[in-house]
Amino acid sequence: MPPRQKASSQPVARVLPLLGLPHLDRGFDYLVSEDLADDCVPGVRVRVRFHGRLVDAVVLERRGEADYAGTLRYAERVISPELVFPAQTRALVESLATRYGGVRSDIIRTAIPARHAKAEEADFSTPWEELGTVEEPDLSEWLNYVHGESFVDAVLGGQVARAAWHMAPGEPWPHTVAALAAKTAMQGGGVVIVLPDQRLVSMLEQALREVVGAKQVVVLTAGLGPQARYRRYLAVAKGQARIVIGTRSAAFAPVHKLRLAAVLFDHDDNLVDPRAPYVHAREVLTTRAAQEKSSLIIGGYTRTAETQLLVESGWLHSLQAPREVVRRQSPLIRATADSDFEQERDPHARYARIPTQAYLSIKRALTAGSPVLIQVPRKGYVPTLACGTCRAPARCRKCNGPLGLPAGEGQAALPTCGWCGRPEPKFVCGECGSSRLRAVVLGSERTAEELGRAFAPAPVVTSGGTKVVETVANKAAIVVSTPGAEPRVEDDAGYGAAVMLDTWALMSRADLRAMEDTLAKWAKVVALVRSADDGGEVTVVADAAAPVVQSLIRWDMPGAAAAELAARREVGFPPAVNMAAVDGPEKSIDAFMEQVELPDGAEILGPVDLPAGEKLPGEYDVQAFGRPQRILVRTPLGPRGQLGAALRAAAALRTASRDELPLRIQVDPKHVG
Repeated sequence: MPPRQKASSQPVARVLPLLGLPHLDRGFDYLVSEDLADDCVPGVRVRVRFHGRLVDAVVLERRGEADYAGTLRYAERVISPELVFPAQTRALVESLATRYGGVRSDIIRTAIPARHAKAEEADFSTPWEELGTVEEPDLSEWLNYVHGESFVDAVLGGQVARAAWHMAPGEPWPHTVAALAAKTAMQGGGVVIVLPDQRLVSMLEQALREVVGAKQVVVLTAGLGPQARYRRYLAVAKGQARIVIGTRSAAFAPVHKLRLAAVLFDHDDNLVDPRAPYVHAREVLTTRAAQEKSSLIIGGYTRTAETQLLVESGWLHSLQAPREVVRRQSPLIRATADSDFEQERDPHARYARIPTQAYLSIKRALTAGSPVLIQVPRKGYVPTLACGTCRAPARCRKCNGPLGLPAGEGQAALPTCGWCGRPEPKFVCGECGSSRLRAVVLGSERTAEELGRAFAPAPVVTSGGTKVVETVANKAAIVVSTPGAEPRVEDDAGYGAAVMLDTWALMSRADLRAMEDTLAKWAKVVALVRSADDGGEVTVVADAAAPVVQSLIRWDMPGAAAAELAARREVGFPPAVNMAAVDGPEKSIDAFMEQVELPDGAEILGPVDLPAGEKLPGEYDVQAFGRPQRILVRTPLGPRGQLGAALRAAAALRTASRDELPLRIQVDPKHVG
């Protein structure tokens, strides 16, 4: 083979090897041969020899000279001339790696699907307008919201408009979103919409197909095969696709001329990547909106504290329906106590674990021939401690972390904080002052059987776990569902009534987001019930005085989010602070913390045992290295990515020193206890 000649113009390529190692997360220089000069451009994938083995890499830039003074190797070959890592994606990945203290190659593997040669043979030359027939979308639903019309005008006019959209009860959100997406695409703008799961994606896809052609909508979900996913990604990268919808990885789709980005139901855990560096799709799209100067919608029936922080900072504006629209579209929402006294004197409560008010609501709906939805908490919650009098979650007096009993200890063990590890020998409830403690238990295993006996002969349908029912008939039936698995009624007729049972199992979880998640789960049920004018009723079996219950009854989700954020500011919880969880063997954590240069004002909580149900990634020998530990690092809000950058630098030093024990770093994790 004749010797290779370096390219006559810009003979050096700076590449990023996709190695997944923090200390090698940087550019390396390689020579470009003349025969690769035309194809080896920034954004393509190449193969290079790195430490004696061939690895994949992406080209970051072409240069005239190298920074490295030694002899350079030639890049082996261009894997494909397709530009899959454009400049805007590169900027996005760099920002997210800093924000989350992660490795760029880990994010790239999520953002860019694996190559499939057959997919590159597809024809992407047909313009978007010729892929289908576009109907004039109906944007009238946006008029139900205060400033909704001006928001739509700003999006369609190419201005930057960012909204925290609080959906009204009964909002036909797939059609509302589809109309705005279609109109934006008709005017030449790009659209990216991210949803938590396949069910919601399918609902939006169906709505979009009523206004645009099937080929004019690109769907990116985890269920696609390698060829289909890569072909659709290329359609986006080449500018043929204008409307992209999908689950969390769709947030990275390199849509040309991005004008509208949206993430819906951002409280959902499915929007967090389960692999390092645990990126949230909301953060991907807020970063893109800022970098690409596009409009943004963060929408849902409720609002997270993170979204509320953006609203209070002025970066997002609240978009919500006036009270008269909420009253017109909402079912009748009531609360009834589930106290032992009421259950003791009420025969219906004794028989079916529900008080009279809920029993009569169910009976009315069944008599009218309507289905009834019963929501019960998902099984498998970790047992936690709560006040024995008011049932408020038991919290540490030092750091406000959740109290629990140490794993493997007997009944005589002292309650211990799950964050800082401090024992609490003299518990006093911060809500009512009681010193009593109780274990929160979940008693919903026989709910379907109990209700079936109480309301015979109505059929009972269960949905949850591995058996999720998509739709139910619009006729008398009892539907028992866990959160997130609620079926829709055929033809969107809605349920005649709904009841939320075992509510304290949700509200008393030792979790930062217990109330936020509880409200979101309840709001989803309310949205599936008919309006009060059509006889719809919702009964929450809980204390009506509880703030989360009042927020649901009043449908005051912005107020609930504001109160939640204020409470987190008071006790130093995210998003009012930046927080990172570092998990691993105690020895590795100690060595890591000696290397990290934390920002001013940083506070370290722990170490404590890794929470029950959590485990370190990869193989880990507990007998050899001890029980995994967790520390929490808390810092005041500062420049974006300040904490992540410090952890990222320390992780690079750690891997360079060849510490091979697993260590997990999560910046602003979704759940911290």
